[in-house]
Amino acid sequence: MVQYSPSTEVDFVVIGSGAGGGIMAKQLSTAGFSVVVLEQGGWGKYGKEHEYTKDEYLNDHGGLDYQLMSDPVRQPNTFRRNDAEKAAPGSHSYGCVVGGGTVTYGGSSWRHLPWEFAEASATGGVPGTGLQDWPITYDELEPYYVRAEWEMGISGMRIDSPFVAPMSKDYPVPPVPLKASGALMHAGAAKLGLTVVRGPLAVISQDYQGRSACVNCGMCSGFGCHVKARSSSAVTMLPLAEKTGRCEIRARSYVREITVDSAGKCTGVVYFDAQRREVRQRAKAVVLSANGTESARLLLLSRSQRFPNGLANSNDVVGRYLMLGNTVSANGLFEHPLNDYKGVVTGAAIVDFVPSDPKRGFYGGGRMTARGFDTPISYALRGLSPGTARWGAAYKQALRDEANHKMTITSFVTQLPLATNRVDLDPDVKDAWGLPAMRITSTSHPDDIKNMEFFRQKGLEVLQAAGATKVWAGPVNDSRGSAHNRGSCRMGNDPRTSVVNRHHRAHDVPNLFIVDGSTLVTGGRNHPTMTIQALAFRAADHIVKAARTGTLATF
Repeated sequence: MVQYSPSTEVDFVVIGSGAGGGIMAKQLSTAGFSVVVLEQGGWGKYGKEHEYTKDEYLNDHGGLDYQLMSDPVRQPNTFRRNDAEKAAPGSHSYGCVVGGGTVTYGGSSWRHLPWEFAEASATGGVPGTGLQDWPITYDELEPYYVRAEWEMGISGMRIDSPFVAPMSKDYPVPPVPLKASGALMHAGAAKLGLTVVRGPLAVISQDYQGRSACVNCGMCSGFGCHVKARSSSAVTMLPLAEKTGRCEIRARSYVREITVDSAGKCTGVVYFDAQRREVRQRAKAVVLSANGTESARLLLLSRSQRFPNGLANSNDVVGRYLMLGNTVSANGLFEHPLNDYKGVVTGAAIVDFVPSDPKRGFYGGGRMTARGFDTPISYALRGLSPGTARWGAAYKQALRDEANHKMTITSFVTQLPLATNRVDLDPDVKDAWGLPAMRITSTSHPDDIKNMEFFRQKGLEVLQAAGATKVWAGPVNDSRGSAHNRGSCRMGNDPRTSVVNRHHRAHDVPNLFIVDGSTLVTGGRNHPTMTIQALAFRAADHIVKAARTGTLATF
């Protein structure tokens, strides 16, 4: 791999190597530009230190050598429901490895639907929210969805349905096999007159582009894929970027500031390397792809005389309109074994409730997905049904009776953007590098809570219709953080109400581009990765054009 001196001014620094950053690295380097990728996590299997472990305990507690997610000790965050509360230790986490969250996510790769780019116009607005239309349309983004699906490698089936986004081209490989949970969802949905479709996944069902198909190992979501079947940035985009000889990937590089000159243009970044030494990397432009929460935090950390409230934040929008991603689950036990511990985490979905319906009395929608995935330790600690023993012989018997008989329906639902839901800097808590920790303030809109309760009940209904012998669902819980964080640096045409323009260029800083979930204007039905990837391919086209025409650092 090429190595650049920090004093050498490279064309681009890309901060983050996940869904957005991996694509940006590949597109910019293959276009002929010099690129340094800074990733705060380690290499994982992609690189040089170790292979992804399938050890459930080590995956959670093995320290830096096995870490795939952010470390709450080294990278703490705090949480509060509103400004009047004192923030307490938070539980928010995100992918922290070369490849980012694409290494560990379940792989759901749904597109936004056409009308989801204009929900404000379609609804007339929802009082008390910051619901806005996107500055781009589905038709503009559709070719980039196709590019992302084929270059990343997405399995699925093109479906003609008003509840599924239209496609101009089939997926490159067919959908993964239907699991028992999917078959049971079909059975329950048929009795209720509902529509089940096969979900698109970033898990290949056949060998594709030199990568092996899924082997149904069962240790899927939350684990790295040892056969490269999951179409992460680590096994698709980053190897291609590296092969150009123009892209250097620096793992365990913790960025603390994006630097600017007196004219307000980016000059590079300052980061801590693996030995916690401070390094300054010069660059002609910066692409920020740190994820929907960390990107906002880094902008707020990057204060200067020119930007006293944080970089690109002259309008106080950075960090606001955060959508953490709400979900709700219902569970059922079935008479016969499901064997759903094998294979991918999900493969079928009920889509009838994707649109909002005024008859429900609130705004909101979502997808119901069939799931049977529980790793052994998590099942033993959290998976048993209510009322069962948690110790001794009765506990062991409950595990024998219920393990392999449980099915979960998890609904991924809308979350409305609110200016009060945001990321900022905690004045009292510091990370391991002495920087202010991320503070999350979030309380969902009342319609979001009603929407979750609606899907909670629907999940129970489907399980009962499918023949479950016992069903249960915990109370609705408003999100405190998830892998689906979006919206903290929203895209828009108006510099007064958005952070970046329709081409991901910061309104305040001409050579700063933000390309990740933070730029999403609305959250969709809570599966942002495919839209992030399509946006990244689109943004790269515009950035390459600007660089080649000499307009990279000018508005």
